[in-house]
Amino acid sequence: MQSIVLAAGEGTRMLPLTSTRPKPMLPIANKPILEHIVNALKKAGVKEAVVVQDPSRFIENYFKDGKEFGIKLKYIVQAQKLGTAHAISLCESLIKDDNFLVINGDNFVRVEVLADLVRKHKGDATITLLEVPDRELMGTLSTVKFDADRVVRIIEKPTPGQILSPYASIGTYVFSQYLFDAIKKIKKSPRGELELPTAMQLMLSERKKMYYVKTHYWQHISYPWDLLTANKMFLDETKAKVKGGEIEKNVTIKGKLLLGKNSIIKSGTYIEGSVMIGDNCTIGPNCFLRSYVCLGNNVRVGNGVEIKNSIIMDGTHVPHLSYVGDSLIGQNVNFGAGAILTNFRLDGQNIKVLIKDKLVDSGLRKLGAIVGDNVKFGSNVVVNPGKRIGANSLIWPGRVITEDVPDSSEIK
Repeated sequence: MQSIVLAAGEGTRMLPLTSTRPKPMLPIANKPILEHIVNALKKAGVKEAVVVQDPSRFIENYFKDGKEFGIKLKYIVQAQKLGTAHAISLCESLIKDDNFLVINGDNFVRVEVLADLVRKHKGDATITLLEVPDRELMGTLSTVKFDADRVVRIIEKPTPGQILSPYASIGTYVFSQYLFDAIKKIKKSPRGELELPTAMQLMLSERKKMYYVKTHYWQHISYPWDLLTANKMFLDETKAKVKGGEIEKNVTIKGKLLLGKNSIIKSGTYIEGSVMIGDNCTIGPNCFLRSYVCLGNNVRVGNGVEIKNSIIMDGTHVPHLSYVGDSLIGQNVNFGAGAILTNFRLDGQNIKVLIKDKLVDSGLRKLGAIVGDNVKFGSNVVVNPGKRIGANSLIWPGRVITEDVPDSSEIK
């Protein structure tokens, strides 16, 4: 079976992490989201995938023809963001199979979900549903009404009054070739886009048969902190592995360690819970890595540093006397001595993050900073919980960051 992977979205909710990479290339357990999806597609029996990407061709430059990943990959560029249905229509000439899989390229989907969907497909469409009790999250998905084993109505990004049921489509489908005909018939939405749910609703109005399968195995990636949840899921299911790194004497490991090649953990380091360390990293001496820390390649964590439940990408240095809690840190970030990313409000309330000019409740009492690539923190900088630090920014020593910092800023 062939597949279309929709991976051209802007990922504005994930800023500043997406200032320098597409959302599908954000890491979970040191691999891009899209790499996890490609691996799942391969295991589910997909032989060829058409990836819809943005004009940067960032994705194509990483995956190339897919040979290294055991699957044939072709690419289509969506130059203008005209919607998911438009993205699918661009692939029509490359899709030869009578039935094909469509998947969003920016959510964490297990191979079991894809395999079950392909196995149970019938009619002109089969979609995967997940129960979503969070009404705010439902507003970012597609609400679905069904009767017996058939879907009867679908609405994308519903308002609270439009929610049809507790079940949402999670962006994983199998369609017949008729989908391309349906897309040709639809009009742009009020957002000015050709949207896949509109085409699906047209198929329903034309009495095409649309079925569903339910799942519990899915992790949405709508906001930055969702990466931490997906990272936890992956680490919980992964066995400990040491690929050839060095662990000095007097290192304490109480939990599950995944250690990459040519990495060294120096004496006095204390590791607790599930921790992943990439290749060519230097850890310690005398630092504390708590559960669900994931360090990319070429990361340096030095003396007197404590890190908890955080994703730290390639090339970042946290050399001495810092605390990083529940945070997401981009590539090549440097922490001056004593820089602190706080993760807890003194009043104990949930952390809210400014996303697209709106304060979004993370639902978390502990959430640190979201830091873009190439940020430089001076000594003794303190960042308040839930603040976003834009890529390529410079924060002078001793500053206390109480507001979001745009890309390429200098805070004196």
